Amino acid sequence: MARYRVRLPARRKKDTDGHVLSRADLITRLLPALPDRYRALVALAGGTGLRWGECTGLRWESLDLAGKTVEVVRVAVEVAGAVTIKPYPKSRAGRRTVPVPDFAVDLLTAHRQAFPAGPRGEVFTNSLAGPLRRTLFRARVWRPSLVRAGLLGNVDRIGHFKWRAAWIDTEGIQWSAEFATEREAVAHVAKMAPSGLRFHDLRHSYATELVSRGVPVNDVQAVMGHEKPSTMLNLYTHRSDGRHQRIRDAFADDPLTPNDD
Repeated sequence: MARYRVRLPARRKKDTDGHVLSRADLITRLLPALPDRYRALVALAGGTGLRWGECTGLRWESLDLAGKTVEVVRVAVEVAGAVTIKPYPKSRAGRRTVPVPDFAVDLLTAHRQAFPAGPRGEVFTNSLAGPLRRTLFRARVWRPSLVRAGLLGNVDRIGHFKWRAAWIDTEGIQWSAEFATEREAVAHVAKMAPSGLRFHDLRHSYATELVSRGVPVNDVQAVMGHEKPSTMLNLYTHRSDGRHQRIRDAFADDPLTPNDD
């Protein structure tokens, strides 16, 4: 394996805005790059804003595919590699019903036909019908899928049985390495590239999309499971690409000049 590095100009440190995935990129780039077994999981998270534990603790009895809703009533909790399912207290805002978009309904329907439910009706399991573990999912599924989707580093074919993996480290240095297979190149970028989109950023992206499209704050709060509107506002209203134009549009019908009467 040959490795090369090139020092690039220092990059400005990104804030959370850099971790917002558009709905278009979710559907056309990330979802196709995922293994079949986990595509519906990411579609559900990106299409409803559910947390990792809410997705992995979900049972089929809580999904109404015909009505296009999901009831969030329990959560998977992982401690020292052991996963347990706990119910949400009734008083918590986390216990809620969330609408499911069509693209996620379609993938969930296909998932139900292709993969058996877990021992207690769990929607998402690993290949051995066991619970999903976040660290393993991140290393084996999530980050390699980001690479394949073109959302983390780059992998290019440069010859017969020759692939180049490229990534930029935290100091702005661009690295590259060559491999005999695409799989090796993808795995290397997934391991070496820093940062990148997190699973939780799907939730952040979902809320940002709702705010950007003008969904009322109380409605966003309800589907996100926040107890206070201020929490949602502080987290998600700092980024809204169309905010200035919507404010202008709100006053578009005002007189262009003061009335002289």
